[in-house]
Amino acid sequence: MTATPRKPRSSRSGRATMADVAAAAGVSAMTVSRALRRPDTVSEEVRARVEEASRRLGFVPSRVASALASARTMTVAVLIPSLTNAVFIDLLAGVQETLSPQGYQPLIGITGYGPEAEERVLRTQLAHDPDGVILSGLDHTPGTWELLRGLTIPVVHTMDLMAEGAHDDCPVQTVGFSQFEAGYAVGAHLAARGRRRIGLIAGQLDPRTRQRCDGWRQALRDAGRHDPALELMVPDATSVALGAELLERALATHPDTDALFLCNDDLAQGALFQCARLGIPVPERLAVAGFNDLAGAAWTVPPLTTVATPRRAIGVEAARLLIAGMADRTPKDRENPRRVDLGFRLMVRETT
Repeated sequence: MTATPRKPRSSRSGRATMADVAAAAGVSAMTVSRALRRPDTVSEEVRARVEEASRRLGFVPSRVASALASARTMTVAVLIPSLTNAVFIDLLAGVQETLSPQGYQPLIGITGYGPEAEERVLRTQLAHDPDGVILSGLDHTPGTWELLRGLTIPVVHTMDLMAEGAHDDCPVQTVGFSQFEAGYAVGAHLAARGRRRIGLIAGQLDPRTRQRCDGWRQALRDAGRHDPALELMVPDATSVALGAELLERALATHPDTDALFLCNDDLAQGALFQCARLGIPVPERLAVAGFNDLAGAAWTVPPLTTVATPRRAIGVEAARLLIAGMADRTPKDRENPRRVDLGFRLMVRETT
């Protein structure tokens, strides 16, 4: 009596398993593992058979099994405030394009600009045992700092720079630029243009926005032109529509305003549209400056003066630091944390 060949077992999800691929390719499961993870350790002929069998069966390697075998999950927790803000989309693009060739995948968590929400998201992400963490900003709850102190995986903070001596009990790696200095550059530029009544419009009011506002204030104080009455700050999420609305409100309250710093480009673009609608000449009657140099800033009418921030480069550099730390498998970032300042550029165009 001829025995019926045993059918390879499928996974609980119904997907093909490594044993299925091994049977189809006529090799052992160990050989399949080597061919997929370290193809240089098997012959070209074996590798081709394994790849063909994997494609035919639709085999997807199990992350769980790989993690158990290597003590790695090949994932990185990436926490950002928003998926609708182009600033963080650009940062994510830099992270992804750097992690992907190394075999890492980002686990994206959205915090909604809230430190408490960030702590909840981080706890959830850490339950998946990521090999590293990328965070946005430095405005964390005590609970988040406690979590970070206990980690042995590398962590990189982005979009900001840690002040010297801050959080010595939890050395921090940062990649970003000085929001304060960038705001100062805008204020100093408007004052140097001879503007006397220089106003501020800001939304969202997250810590980074507040820092650039602080820099703007200091520049105007240094020029002897700061008037707190010309500041209009609201907690609403920034948008073109909000910029148009706040421009009209600011000028209705203080019609002698001759320059405005709007703390995000979408606000500044809305202000420019409203100026065109109301017949307010820019920059002759009113100078307008934005922040971030988002897509379209150079194509407004007139082209917008703004601050170019290195969002994608920050994502790339943060991912590089993380990859180096994950490769070492030692918390060297705690021994000698890096503080990488990628700077900013004041893009002087025709609105000032």
